[in-house]
Amino acid sequence: MSVEVRFASRRDFLGGLFSTGALILGARNLPARNTPDLDVTKSAWNPSVFLGLNTDGSVIIVAHRSEMGTGIRTSLPMVVADELGADWSRVRVEQAIGDKRYGSQDTDGSQSIRDFYVIMRETGATARLMLERAAAAKWHVPAAECRADNHQVIHAASHRTLSFAELITAAAAQPVPQKSEIVLKDPAEFKYIGKGVPSVDLTDICTGRAIYGFDVLVPGMVYASIERPPVLGGKLKHFDDSAAKQVRGVQQTVVIDEAKPPYAFQALGGVAVIADNTWAASQGRKKLKIDWEYGPHAIFDSGAYKKSLLEAATKPQKVVRNAGDVDAALSSATKVIEASYYTPLLAHAPMEPPAAVAHYRDGKVEAWAATQDPQAVQETVAKAVGIQANDVICHVTLLGGAFGRKSKPDYVAEAAILSKKIGKPVKISWTREEDIHFDYFHSTAGMYFKAAVDSSGRPQALLARSVYPPIGSTFDDKQRYSDTGELSLGLIDIPFDIPNIRAENGPAEAHVRIGWLRSVANIYHAFGVQSFMDELAAAAGQDPVEYWLAALGSPRKIDFEAEKTKYENYGKSITDYPLDTGRLRKVVEVVAERSGWANRKPAKGQGWGFAAHRSFLTYVAAVAQVEVDTAGKLRIPRVDLAVDCGPVINPDRVKSQFEGAAVFGVSVAVLGEITAADGRVQQSNFNDYLVARINEAPSETHVHLINTEGLPTGAGEPGVPPMAPAICNAIYAATGKRIRELPIRKQRLT
Repeated sequence: MSVEVRFASRRDFLGGLFSTGALILGARNLPARNTPDLDVTKSAWNPSVFLGLNTDGSVIIVAHRSEMGTGIRTSLPMVVADELGADWSRVRVEQAIGDKRYGSQDTDGSQSIRDFYVIMRETGATARLMLERAAAAKWHVPAAECRADNHQVIHAASHRTLSFAELITAAAAQPVPQKSEIVLKDPAEFKYIGKGVPSVDLTDICTGRAIYGFDVLVPGMVYASIERPPVLGGKLKHFDDSAAKQVRGVQQTVVIDEAKPPYAFQALGGVAVIADNTWAASQGRKKLKIDWEYGPHAIFDSGAYKKSLLEAATKPQKVVRNAGDVDAALSSATKVIEASYYTPLLAHAPMEPPAAVAHYRDGKVEAWAATQDPQAVQETVAKAVGIQANDVICHVTLLGGAFGRKSKPDYVAEAAILSKKIGKPVKISWTREEDIHFDYFHSTAGMYFKAAVDSSGRPQALLARSVYPPIGSTFDDKQRYSDTGELSLGLIDIPFDIPNIRAENGPAEAHVRIGWLRSVANIYHAFGVQSFMDELAAAAGQDPVEYWLAALGSPRKIDFEAEKTKYENYGKSITDYPLDTGRLRKVVEVVAERSGWANRKPAKGQGWGFAAHRSFLTYVAAVAQVEVDTAGKLRIPRVDLAVDCGPVINPDRVKSQFEGAAVFGVSVAVLGEITAADGRVQQSNFNDYLVARINEAPSETHVHLINTEGLPTGAGEPGVPPMAPAICNAIYAATGKRIRELPIRKQRLT
């Protein structure tokens, strides 16, 4: 049943949140912008709008990142509340509209906690100090003797207390402290950080009151269903809409101009059927008769393309990392081992397909969208309808899953274009078939590895090649080689202490839109590297974990600069976030211990597999236990994941992310594959694009968190990369069958 919702206007939201007498605080070094909605007194901090304290003592914390199951709408506000000394039961979380005042709102790349943990702590600590100083002034005591806790300020020596409500006006009059005056809490003082609180959305989700993209209704809106070009770059030649217009509820049809390369986040184009409801729009669309000009990508055949990638990977390509002399070591080696690996295109397939409502009027657009990046919505919609980005308001709903798909707002652009054309608010609700046919697909890859090993079987040289259509091709259709950022996701940063190592990247043309999906290029690079290391261990007749640790070498921080290797460290300083093989070693040791690796005694048809990988600055090791019956049916009784993501902010949410990653990883390894013929994607729904069901997911997933000091890192994506190689290595242990191509379901296991 649909629920009509009203989203507050920008003026309503800010005016109500930050009314006269409220104390408004934000973070330093974030862009501020003067607007008529909110008159913030400028200070040395250039305050933003993450935190508001009202005169009744209530605390409002703005969540500027999108909630799609990670718990980020809870975790970031929780950090502010802890540093503030607030009572969580008196905190209200409000979702931010798209606005640059919040800094980046792109909820991608496992970076929300990583990038805003310190900022949110400073935001809360600043308000806390101002409250403490206000109380100190009332009591005529030093501020150092005052402490904010549980929604009040306490003067321990005299046992006096003042509630936040009693202090708001005086605190608002305090000058904003300099950054040098801010003292963050000692972790021993934390009430919420490291312990967690219930999700702020839990009750609404469980009772059906939560608002997702599909739930949004606005007065006077119509519904649209679009017949898009079946091949990327296709153009409309002719269409007949007479039968479509006979469907009850259909109002009209509207042509959307075809996208032109580079495609970026453009609407793909086609013919839209506008109707009174979703069903009528969908049925009308099915009755359209359209002739297409398919264009150059109609040649795309995934089978032939796979062969071309694997062939290219066996030939010399562009060198992206080079240490030592790989060629000399390979030519003089007494034993050389080589293998090729392949991974297919993958779809995101979030449970809620893309959905948005847009209303164009008076040269402005108001949009409601299940989006990971409302600022990208602003930029994309503005370009699509010919206005300025600051004339686009984007309200963010909850997301029913995303995995990277919903940071690409082509579907919001569609709604805005149609709204401008017909003069009414328009709702776009993609079907599952549209979601799979017109995705920004995770790239397919062909990889080749070659190693020279010594008499003990230890690698002395390693050559690694990877060939795949890069994400950059979506934004530059001439791009064939990957950029350093993508190559730094598991290829350049191979961590082993091998004296001679070279990584190469080959060119590939994209015939579909390529986009980032949960853990991005780490998926195929971890699969190739970690599977090949298992092959080397087997050739040496050694235990995979012991062999892996020996190849990793003694703890060190890899110095790419000394190697003269260009490396991008997930946008962070390699000094602050080094590639520390000691931390990688630790997660391997922990997962081996907790899984009982050393004491394993698998029966016939059972096997244990191991893999470890660093991604998004987080270190993860996996052990998968598998069973393969005589008919070749695969079962995964247990997965263990050891995780070092720095200090853990919200343990339950972090564990949930890795439990989910284990299931997602099974989908990637065992089931997922997008194929194409004549330029058309051949899958359409969950009957032929398979994702893990309850009987295919691991029966047990054990997550072992290693809480280390320092800066927090990513949690949403790092659990995925080691899953595929761990499962494949376990299948080898169980059956002797080496899996070098995904998905596993297409391989014979007996």
